[in-house]
Parts: sequence; structure tokens; C-alpha cells
Amino acid sequence: MVGIDESRVFKPLTLAILTVSDTRTTENDTSGDTLHTRAERAGHHVKSRMLIRDDQAAISRQIQDWANDPDIHVVLTTGGTGLTHRDVTPEAVRAVMDKEIEGFGELFRWISYKLIATSTIQSRALGALVGNTYVFALPGSTGACKDAWDQILVYQLDSRHRPCNFAELLPRL
Repeated sequence: MVGIDESRVFKPLTLAILTVSDTRTTENDTSGDTLHTRAERAGHHVKSRMLIRDDQAAISRQIQDWANDPDIHVVLTTGGTGLTHRDVTPEAVRAVMDKEIEGFGELFRWISYKLIATSTIQSRALGALVGNTYVFALPGSTGACKDAWDQILVYQLDSRHRPCNFAELLPRL
């Protein structure tokens, strides 16, 4: 069976959300709002949320701080995955990651291709493990955050998803 196995117990995860932007504020952070709402609607808990400027060292520090918190299972970042000189989120994640989850970026771009065609080539979305914490770096657009959550993360962060999911791997990381 592929999909949610309702006979299994849902195990909520604890998330942190980091918006990376030089222009957004807490009042207009629609991408962060989207991820927060969707995570909680799915049954997870958002422990922390922050907005930080496009600064590689600061982004890396915040991701590492959250990864060092044993209560945080997943860090979602939004923003800073494009191609301009200020877009440094992938570099910040790679500076602290232990393993890259290559399939996440590949799948995200495949899904995105169906919606925005070749423009998806500009996305450097990625997934990684920092210690035993999952980190997913998403583009800053609200639509991209919806697509990543609705078509990938909602399933992979659900312990009931079959045939496998990221949630069930946590005890073995």
C-alpha cells in the first residue's frame, strides 16, 4: 500500500521554521505562515519560528542551534535558495549538514516543473540531516512552500505513511 495507513498511530514531530529574507517582516511572512499553519494542521508542533537576514553564518548558527535541541526533529527554512548573490541558504545548510537528502531537491523540482515549467531550474531547494535533525530548505515563495508541504513533507513527516517515511527513521538517526 502507498499512502497513509490509518491503522498506525500518528506520532507528531516538533518543528522549527526559519524565514530567510532581507525584506520580509513577521507581519508579511506568508511563506512562514503557510508552513506553520500546514504543520500544525497536520498534527505537528511548531516550537520555534524566526526571521533572519540573508547571512550565511547566522543561518548556519541558527540551524545548528535548533539541531542541537533534542526536542526539535525538523527545521524548515524558506527563502534564500535562488541564484542571486544574497541567496545563501543552501550554502548555510551545507556548512553544517552531515548528509544531504538528494532526492528531496530532485522531487521538489520535478513537482515544481509541472507547475512553473523550466523556471524550476532556478531553485536550489534541498534536504539534509544535521545530526539527527531533518532540515529542508525551501524557496521563499508561498506557492513553493505549499507545494513542498502538500506534495512531499506532509507525507514524509507522517509516521503512518507507507511504504516508508522520514518520521519512522528518527530513532535510528
